Amino acid sequence: MALSAYAAGRTAIATTAIVVAGAASADVATTAARAFAQHCFSPFLTVRTAQQVLGETGARWDFYDLDPFTNAAPSPAFGLRPATAGTDRRCEVSFDGNHTALAVELAKTGLAAEALTTAVPVPATHAERDGTALLEARRLNPRRIAVVHVGTRKGPDGTETFMNVERLTPSASQSN
Repeated sequence: MALSAYAAGRTAIATTAIVVAGAASADVATTAARAFAQHCFSPFLTVRTAQQVLGETGARWDFYDLDPFTNAAPSPAFGLRPATAGTDRRCEVSFDGNHTALAVELAKTGLAAEALTTAVPVPATHAERDGTALLEARRLNPRRIAVVHVGTRKGPDGTETFMNVERLTPSASQSN
């Protein structure tokens, strides 16, 4: 059955919209993953900077720092979910689609750029789950570890990729 001119035009518009939306999703993923890698591993990241560099990517983001390394005021957990028990800092981005290869590559780049290369066992509080592409713990200093988690999960618009790093409290780090 032949499409009417109107239906053919609507099909072309819908196809173009899907292609543009897919390109926009890839742009957000690349921008957000780069912002995560460049900023989330820094001990000097503040909520103000996180809002500027992560918020401008178009991705969903979450940040708290209950015990900053700088003279910045503590940032309470306000974002996507409550603070994880045993942690005092989280930096996370999430974006539509499955972009785990990009996210894992850039998370590893961020770890290397901050010289976070000493692997330690992942604590039981940070278990692997369906969709996990990367789950690693790194020694930050003799008293602290951080856990990096990258993967996919159900998001508000379907599958989303997430990149997360959480800093454990000194007591939680020592019990690991």
